[in-house]
Amino acid sequence: MRYVVFLLAVVFSNAPIANFASAKTLGAFKDDLFAYPEPVSMTMKGRFITVVYSRERDIVQRDEVPLRKAKRQYVDETVRWSRRVRSYRSANGRFKYFAVGESRGGATVTVIFIHGKNGNRFLGVNDWTFGGNFNRLQNLMARNGGVLLTPEFTDFKARGASDIAALIGEFRQRSPGTKLIVACGSMGAGVCWHLSEQKQVVALIDGMMLLGGHWNYDYFNTEAFSKHRIPLLFAHGGADSVYPAKKQADFFKTLLKRAPNYPARFIMFENGVHGTPIRMVDWRRELNWIMAQ
Repeated sequence: MRYVVFLLAVVFSNAPIANFASAKTLGAFKDDLFAYPEPVSMTMKGRFITVVYSRERDIVQRDEVPLRKAKRQYVDETVRWSRRVRSYRSANGRFKYFAVGESRGGATVTVIFIHGKNGNRFLGVNDWTFGGNFNRLQNLMARNGGVLLTPEFTDFKARGASDIAALIGEFRQRSPGTKLIVACGSMGAGVCWHLSEQKQVVALIDGMMLLGGHWNYDYFNTEAFSKHRIPLLFAHGGADSVYPAKKQADFFKTLLKRAPNYPARFIMFENGVHGTPIRMVDWRRELNWIMAQ
């Protein structure tokens, strides 16, 4: 933990958070292939959006081998030339991560993808699974002066969050003006919620994405909610049997009831299952929304 505190101290001494530069809007990349279907409903003043997920359209027609390999038009492999394997150190040891894009510094936007149970650092750089959606994310970062990080970490609790805090501190030091967004998939949401409890760390985060994740009512007791108002993007499958959609939607509604102007929105994929948000989230649209807050 002393290592994390040291990194954060360096960041605060060299890059005052009040003066972070604004990242540019991410440019288009295969938008026509990855855009959401027409919404079936938009409620809560347009902040709760429901779109239909269709296995026929979103898997059968999109994948050459269902669930394993996307069709060629969804993938651009030239991005692999900007992919590197690096390592970082926290109080819990040394961990590897993939970096795609401006990993040496000067990144306009930094996205840290936190995998869920049974995942690993390879998930966020797998070009062909999930309909090519991670390939699109990599290309968006590499083509827009950003960086994608897909790290290993200890667990989905406080120790894992301390690992990611160290990584955040390191990349804030490298790119003081970056917009830093943590995207947590499934059980990885535990890392996002634990990060939100660390006062020094939340000051370094510009947004969080909960992709098929769980809820945390303790969030309302944190400075991430009351002071920093970290933008939150929720994406969930309507038929999720791991983390029921109704419970996540109820949490979102409670959040807006407590803070009606809080920067948050919810994308519900009607009929979607647990892994649907990873396949279906429109990275460009949602990252641009967070950066605009």
